[in-house]
Amino acid sequence: MDEIKHLISKELRDFESKFADSVKSHVPLLDRIMHYIVKRKGKQIRPMFVLLSAKLFSNDIQEATYRAAALVELLHTATLVHDDVVDDANERRGFFSINALWKNKIAVLVGDYLLSKGLLLSLNNNDFRSLQILSEAVKEMSEGELLQIEKTRKLNIKEDIYFEIIRRKTASLLASACAAGAWSTTADEEITEKMRLFGEKVGVAFQIKDDLFDYGSDKIGKPTGIDIREKKLTLPLIYTLEHATTEIRRRIINIVKNHNTDKERVAEVIELVKASGGIEYTRDKMFEYRDEALAILHSLPENDIRAGLETLVRYTTDRTF
Repeated sequence: MDEIKHLISKELRDFESKFADSVKSHVPLLDRIMHYIVKRKGKQIRPMFVLLSAKLFSNDIQEATYRAAALVELLHTATLVHDDVVDDANERRGFFSINALWKNKIAVLVGDYLLSKGLLLSLNNNDFRSLQILSEAVKEMSEGELLQIEKTRKLNIKEDIYFEIIRRKTASLLASACAAGAWSTTADEEITEKMRLFGEKVGVAFQIKDDLFDYGSDKIGKPTGIDIREKKLTLPLIYTLEHATTEIRRRIINIVKNHNTDKERVAEVIELVKASGGIEYTRDKMFEYRDEALAILHSLPENDIRAGLETLVRYTTDRTF
């Protein structure tokens, strides 16, 4: 990651300053919460994709690029704040969540504030195309979340539905980040669509990697079984169910439905998934999407920025957290 950040170190510093300015408020409570959010930022992978996608086509980063990166981060942060309320989660990235510190009502309003700041940032600067690109992602994310809730209730997710869910829920925002970055320096629809598709492939690979973490694969450490406890059917489990005997299938579904808080039974499901080849199959799919993303990237002119993007793509599938 340090190697990638070095390529855009100045741009990242400028972005951080501009992002902090973009969330300022004249309401003291809101300003305190915004300060808390800014100080506890994550790895900033999405803004990095925006900046690199822009710089891939022009060394001259525009203000529109920084606004696109800020818009991505505002929308992403808003969805995380709202997700924590929906999931009743008390932690986010090892720190207390907004709802844990300031309760649900304030957290929902903070999420709404972040969304509105993103809208105004774009509208006040006539960034209509970027706003359109990112608004499409928010719609897709909402649809993906609701599709997952609907399918989880019946535990009838097939592989094609799983990919549809993660394409909408996770990959759409990364796809939009790459598209908005490319648009900000090219205003070229063909390039923008190519980078959107690139980001979508990376986003799918990114989510598959997250789903593998639940099974403790790739030197990640102990399995967590969190997805099983939450009755989420991810690709390792979907593959196992589709290739299991009727008896094993019924046993797994019974555990996921009725005994998902029993650590021993959850561990049994994890072992069945490993024995079925579900981990290997899922890892192969992840690399398939990663390689499709790299093929798109390699169709573009070779330079340091392209190499940085490739490193960032490989980081999403090689990371250990």
